[in-house]
Amino acid sequence: MMKRLTTRDIFALGFMTFALFVGAGNIIFPPMVGIQSGEHVWVSAIGFLITAVGLPVATVIALARVGGGVDSLSTPVGKVAGIVLAMVCYLAVGPLFATPRTATVSFEVGIGPLVGENSLALGIYSAIYFLLVIVISLFPGKLLDTVGHFLAPVKIVALAILGIAALMWPAGNNLPATEVYQHAAFSNGFVNGYLTMDTLGALVFGIVIVNAARSRGIENPTLLTRYTIFAGLIAGVGLTLVYLSLFKLGSDSGSLISQSANGAAILHAYVQHTFGAGGSLFLGVLIFIACMVTAIGLTCACAEFFAQYIPLSYKTLVVILGVFAMIISNLGLTHLIAISVPVLTAIYPPCIVLVLLSFTLNWWQEAGRIIKPAIAVSLVFGIIDGLKASDFSSIVPASLQHLPLSEQNLSWLPPVLVVIIVASIIDRMKGKTVSVKTTQ
Repeated sequence: MMKRLTTRDIFALGFMTFALFVGAGNIIFPPMVGIQSGEHVWVSAIGFLITAVGLPVATVIALARVGGGVDSLSTPVGKVAGIVLAMVCYLAVGPLFATPRTATVSFEVGIGPLVGENSLALGIYSAIYFLLVIVISLFPGKLLDTVGHFLAPVKIVALAILGIAALMWPAGNNLPATEVYQHAAFSNGFVNGYLTMDTLGALVFGIVIVNAARSRGIENPTLLTRYTIFAGLIAGVGLTLVYLSLFKLGSDSGSLISQSANGAAILHAYVQHTFGAGGSLFLGVLIFIACMVTAIGLTCACAEFFAQYIPLSYKTLVVILGVFAMIISNLGLTHLIAISVPVLTAIYPPCIVLVLLSFTLNWWQEAGRIIKPAIAVSLVFGIIDGLKASDFSSIVPASLQHLPLSEQNLSWLPPVLVVIIVASIIDRMKGKTVSVKTTQ
């Protein structure tokens, strides 16, 4: 008889997927949008949900259809280019940026207010933090148990408490929208969701979700695809509920804190107002669990991926990746963000293009004719946007500084659409490539 997941395991897989996505950034961005967008909060929320929920869920579904790996998803661009793109993606959202950032964010939210800027405290904290990450990541077959059945429910309960509190005990009334939200509420929400970088995270987590299902003995490709899609949809519903409650929390916190405050400060102000002295402890524990689960998922995914291409075992790679991330985390959050934003801004567009075009493969005579040029153009314009977000912005010519949609970090979109249209016409004219076999 074909092995199938129980209903409990399907929900555990969905909860695990949800927990992998919700890191500190996902909790901090919505309150900022909420307090700044004022009376336009729900218009901004729609834009945010498209890029912070819609794109990541679409990515999970795209990966499920090809078996869970970004290297498989990138097959139409060619083997070498696909592997390079996958490696850059895994490194960026793994040991170089995202994984270390989970430690620095959880430290600054939970421990930082108590000790201030203290490099020794950060060093000790990061060592303990990544020791836990390494130990749990060494046993990926137990991930559904450790994360899906234990850490994820704890995280979900904490988020539910925060969300219910935001609905039941609003701190006050919203303030008028800031100038940028008065003129472009939807697009600003859209961009803030885009900058959560969850689509990159989804590219990495896809293989973790598939392998978690395999750990329960599921080998049938159709069932693996179905369960991964279920997990992505459950995670999407969870993310939507969390974001909507956090938008309301931020929108109602105008009487507590300035509109220019960052998300961590807004959350601190609200939980202290609502929960009293225990508010900071509650928020610290919530952010710690959120970051820990994300770090475990990233470490497992990166080790699984690089074990295919490097002559090192999975467990050895887990230790190496964990230690490397611990070292990088000691640069501190400010330096990490300054370094990571330009790189992530550059590689995000080709990843979005790859995911969205993966659903159109059957539309074309030869998919590579469309996907290759579209990804190449998106990478070029992504690099331009990355340079503009870095300390090297001065080397970008003035003519490229004010491209259409530049202010929304979407200047790559118009040229990519043009390339897709032109490439599709050429593809239609050329037709399918016919291979002719000759006989001797």
